[in-house]
Amino acid sequence: MLSLPPSKARAPAVGLGDYVMSGGVLRAMIRFENVTKVYEQNARPALDSVSLDINRGEFTFLVGASGSGKSTFLRLILKEDKASSGSVYVAGQNVANISSWRVPKLRRGIGVVFQDFRLLPQKNVFANVAFAMQVIGKSRSIIRETVPEVLKTVGLEGKERRMPHELSGGEQQRVAIARAVVNRPGILLADEPTGNLDPITSMGIMGVLDKINQNGTTVVMATHDDDIVNEMRRRVVELKNGKVIRDEAKALYTSMIPVVGESRRLKDASGEELNRAQGAQL
Repeated sequence: MLSLPPSKARAPAVGLGDYVMSGGVLRAMIRFENVTKVYEQNARPALDSVSLDINRGEFTFLVGASGSGKSTFLRLILKEDKASSGSVYVAGQNVANISSWRVPKLRRGIGVVFQDFRLLPQKNVFANVAFAMQVIGKSRSIIRETVPEVLKTVGLEGKERRMPHELSGGEQQRVAIARAVVNRPGILLADEPTGNLDPITSMGIMGVLDKINQNGTTVVMATHDDDIVNEMRRRVVELKNGKVIRDEAKALYTSMIPVVGESRRLKDASGEELNRAQGAQL
């Protein structure tokens, strides 16, 4: 089974110490309170009055068509963008109140995985993962101890000296995941991490993300891959035109439950159909 060593898994996340607490219990790792984001070049908001909590240790899929607001949602968590109105909290901290010099500390507690891997082509597997530790000042001894453990976690044991071009797409994404979690972040954001992978390789990547989540890391994954969502059966938040239209636990990619704003339309349609049927019987 893929897992971080227990001592590592229980270590506090870097930069995410000020949790939202109630009676000593964490309420939410990520919180959006009536968040709207408007870009000047667009008439329609990228996010429109979004309110939701993502709890510590939860695995949440963000689904929706291109332009629905998924990437904006992730950027607001990282404070790469600023909300036009409303509040975004990460581990209890209102990101609007985090000064620019403290933003790197916030981001050290958030691992990020992208569709295109973004590995350093001139560095081998070990060095790519170690780089994430070097930039925050970890000692060589800690790096030598930790990197092999994390590579084992993602299924790359024995491939430390391989260069990125010598790896398959799935292996490159495993390196990217290892780099994202080597500093034991409290949150992992994954933006279409299987978008360039075949179905079998994609399920292998999801197995890695699932094990990381089981170790306590909060995972938020934006995806268009319905097979993955249907297989995993985790929480699904669906966005459409910047609005949350569905928030469902243990869900499929497409739900039979009427989405927000659709219930009245479906009810009216079913009523009209019933009236037509009754008229036909007369």
